Amino acid sequence: MRWARSGAPGGRGGLTCVAVYGAAGALAVAAFAWTQWRGVREPTAALAFGALVALGEVIRWDGRPAVRAGAGADRGADGAHERPGEPEAGEREPAPVAAAAALGYAVLGRLEGAPATHGVLQTVAVVGAASLLALVPRTALGHPADLDRAARRVLTVAFVAVCCQPLHHTGRLRSWLDWPDWPDWLGRPGHRPCLVASLLLVLALAAFGDAVMAAALARARTGRPYTPLLYDELRALPGVGAAIGATAAVTAPAVAVAGLWALPVLCVPLLLVQHSFRRWAGIRATCRQTVASLARTTEIAGHTPAGHARQVARLSRAVGRELRLSAPSLTVLEYAALMHDLGQLSLLDPVPAGATEPLPEAEQRRIALLGGAVVRQTGVPDEVAEIVERQADPYRDQPLLARIVRAVNAYTELVGGSPGGSQGNPQKGRGTAGPGALERLRRGTVRDFDPVVVEALAMVVSRPVHDRVRGRPK
Repeated sequence: MRWARSGAPGGRGGLTCVAVYGAAGALAVAAFAWTQWRGVREPTAALAFGALVALGEVIRWDGRPAVRAGAGADRGADGAHERPGEPEAGEREPAPVAAAAALGYAVLGRLEGAPATHGVLQTVAVVGAASLLALVPRTALGHPADLDRAARRVLTVAFVAVCCQPLHHTGRLRSWLDWPDWPDWLGRPGHRPCLVASLLLVLALAAFGDAVMAAALARARTGRPYTPLLYDELRALPGVGAAIGATAAVTAPAVAVAGLWALPVLCVPLLLVQHSFRRWAGIRATCRQTVASLARTTEIAGHTPAGHARQVARLSRAVGRELRLSAPSLTVLEYAALMHDLGQLSLLDPVPAGATEPLPEAEQRRIALLGGAVVRQTGVPDEVAEIVERQADPYRDQPLLARIVRAVNAYTELVGGSPGGSQGNPQKGRGTAGPGALERLRRGTVRDFDPVVVEALAMVVSRPVHDRVRGRPK
């Protein structure tokens, strides 16, 4: 079985993983034992919700192209293991049907006109058993098992059940929510708009807690700073996350009114959304591969060192994360960094080592404009071409993404061209050449380089690189 974890935690990261996995495992064991001892209450509802959770996990979408077998994950310039096609906003939850069904079972309070009696521990047991059952066909098909997401789902479902089920069973709360003059449009006491608002609030808190845990686990795996990771998770909550929360919130009143037949009707929109995002991700992956292939033309022609464009793209993306750019901006930044040297194809004689910073300003601007003209023919967003065209401008006249690409490209060229460098790899040469390259960039902050970007770059390259592949130290 392949596990969807890209690094072995250590130190505080190891404690984070132990805490999350330990809490989820202990809760699941207690839930299974309690349910076995007490027996399954309302087995029809448990079977219906469990089957929907299992089905959603079986058809789940991993949200990114699979990494080549044996290749591991691509290592970013900041020491993080990057997967091809990192998820953008809306791609965070690969199994929206399973998530909505699990949360819907947690908020369920009434069934066939009577209060539901399944309780918190049975909710956890049903969701956990359905998730484990879904591992069998997924493992047989060679898909990875996402332990992080499974642990987070157990804890999130438990939190939602603890908060929501008393809303249905406490008489004082039910009487307060059941205003006598409120339109009886949902048919049964306790299912009022105020109750739905309360469920939405709890689900929003649960989504925030899940984002906090996801960022902590990602910090444990990659060593990246926690704050940008949390920002990434929070930015990804709208979209599919909002649809999942709304579906889970209306599950309780819908099942109370229409019975269990409401479940498949509520999940049909999520299936359509999942299918749409799957196709969109495929198109985006194809575009990225096309851009990467085009970027290699300068290397094949001998104008730039091998791997230079990829190194600039990785380091630029890391600096963009440090500056807390949004996921769409990071994608534009990556494309521009990959294609920033395309203008060198117009040169009859290649520049030594592909370094354009030492060239006269007029020559730099000519190369940048020619590169932008080529980029505009590729079909990528116009922002990418603008970033490439503005590489030779003073940084105060450049957009932020162009400032990042220029600073990172200059740093990579300085490190790669110095005795301590290693063919454009700033991580290998940073011990000797890195400080000198950063000092040269700082001296150029009067006109050429944004001091904020340079300091963010210094923060990125100062972090240790963790050589981990598939959870084992290298």
